[in-house]
Amino acid sequence: MVQFLIFACSDSRVSPTNILNLRPGESFMARNIANLVPEFNKLKHAGVGAIIEYAILALKVEVIVVIGHSRCGGITRLISLPDDETSYDFIDDWVSIGEPAKAKVIAEHPGASGEELQTLVEKSVRNSLRNLLSYPYVESGIANNTLKLLGRYYDFVRGEFQKLDDDDDIKPTTNIQESD
Repeated sequence: MVQFLIFACSDSRVSPTNILNLRPGESFMARNIANLVPEFNKLKHAGVGAIIEYAILALKVEVIVVIGHSRCGGITRLISLPDDETSYDFIDDWVSIGEPAKAKVIAEHPGASGEELQTLVEKSVRNSLRNLLSYPYVESGIANNTLKLLGRYYDFVRGEFQKLDDDDDIKPTTNIQESD
């Protein structure tokens, strides 16, 4: 039985199967740059929407886990937007999903740069968890207590995998915004 839908970065240094010691068939994986989850939108990012819909409605997953990680190139790219003059056709649009998280970090740490902004990884995971709530099947699963959302952080340099402090009670209410 598939229990988990896992959103993880495409970075090969972050292998959810190894980190979580999962066996084949225990999870459904969604890997992309910076492990981002966009808001529900049938016209844009439909591939991610299809993964979420299939995992919940067909596979009946019980837990969705979003795993952020240290030294994420996608988060580094998000930090440099829009100041960097280099432009990418797809990457910049994709990482801009994390702009709400970036705005919070900048508001909390004015003048921060580089490593200081790596706290953006955690905020980005929380942003993705909020975005998951915009999918009707996620909201329904949480309301019916058949689905749980979790955020995690993997520091592959230190070999540490940790839970984000307040993700045990993600609900489709304004409480999620208060928990940041």
